[in-house]
Amino acid sequence: MQHLNSRRFTLKALTAAVALTGLSSLPAFAADTIKVGILHSLSGTMAISETVLKDTVLMAIDEINAKGGVLGKKLEPVVVDPASNWPLFAEKTKQLLGQDKVAVIFGCWTSVSRKSVLPVLEEMNGLLFYPVQYEGEELSKNVFYTGAAPNQQAIPAVDYLMSKDGGAAKRWVLLGTDYVYPRTTNKILRAYLHSKGVKDTDIDEKYTPFGHSDYQTIVADIKKFSAGGKTAVVSTINGDSNVPFYKELGNAGLKAKDVPVVAFSVGEEELRGVDTKPLVGHLAAWNYFMSIKNPTNTEFIKKWTTYAQAHKLPGADKPLTNDPMEATYIGINMWKQAVEKAKSTDVDKVIAAMAGQTFKAPDGFLIKMDEKNHHLHKPVFIGEIRADGQFNVVWKTPGPIKAMPWSPYIEGNAGKPDEPAKK
Repeated sequence: MQHLNSRRFTLKALTAAVALTGLSSLPAFAADTIKVGILHSLSGTMAISETVLKDTVLMAIDEINAKGGVLGKKLEPVVVDPASNWPLFAEKTKQLLGQDKVAVIFGCWTSVSRKSVLPVLEEMNGLLFYPVQYEGEELSKNVFYTGAAPNQQAIPAVDYLMSKDGGAAKRWVLLGTDYVYPRTTNKILRAYLHSKGVKDTDIDEKYTPFGHSDYQTIVADIKKFSAGGKTAVVSTINGDSNVPFYKELGNAGLKAKDVPVVAFSVGEEELRGVDTKPLVGHLAAWNYFMSIKNPTNTEFIKKWTTYAQAHKLPGADKPLTNDPMEATYIGINMWKQAVEKAKSTDVDKVIAAMAGQTFKAPDGFLIKMDEKNHHLHKPVFIGEIRADGQFNVVWKTPGPIKAMPWSPYIEGNAGKPDEPAKK
């Protein structure tokens, strides 16, 4: 009951204040903007990946405001820095919802940051758009997941590596940063590999902490393991550790044709600081690449280039787009459409209006938000690293595929509902 009482109290206080000061002070209460929270690490180990997502939201807000805003109001960004510090994500969420009164939050990258904010969102009935591929095994009415579930990234990548075109891998190194996303994804992949007849002796699972920088021993181990048969590495290394990992692969002369590495958290932005020549042919699986050719993507890249250069962003001399930027951009545009459909920023009304929203995405498809499960239907692309740090698409699905938040390869998931519980 507590929050109802406090809400009643603030309404009472508000009414009293208005009565005391006369009606002239009403505009102070009738906000003339809609506040939008941006919750991305701008410092710490994840800043390499997240900073650009903050700028993507700001670009989209500028674009929406230039076209008249939403419901006749301008969007006002409220940017905070949770600094790659997982408990701080929860604190900042409390601040955005309680103090700043934002209508929606765009943010998080790692699953540990998302898990940290989830109880706050559910308790305060906030709304988060989460733009990064993740391990699934979650469904909340307060979150829209615009990145991939495992069946839209991890499983297709393993299928490709097992195929003749992908090198017919028989042995697997599952290498990740030590937290919930890599561990759960690898649990799903191990069960999937078992279902394909791969034995545990042919699977080597390894984890390193966030910010880890010495990959000499690990790469030497991979080299040794690969002597036992055609080996592929599935990398769920996150953040700035990717730079030393790829450098070490190059130093050890581990070429893609010998031991291909497929990464789920390495895109154009993460390769910016790396000499990509030794990495040519290594792979990444995403739902979008900058190199995809279609008019919508051409326009998206042009918008981003103009914005990055106008705001003198780091790296504006070589503007890059990537998958989480696309997912962020789809998310804010779908939220805008849902607010207009609901004629309100009320969270419950917007959630209802999000069902079945569509958006013509830079990946070249009309992307749909599932009517029930809060995930997008997305196409899957596997790209090979080129010498210029871009990707050549070597495999793709014919069209968008529906997300499975609960992996069928995890025991006990069979009967789980495909929609969030109404709280």
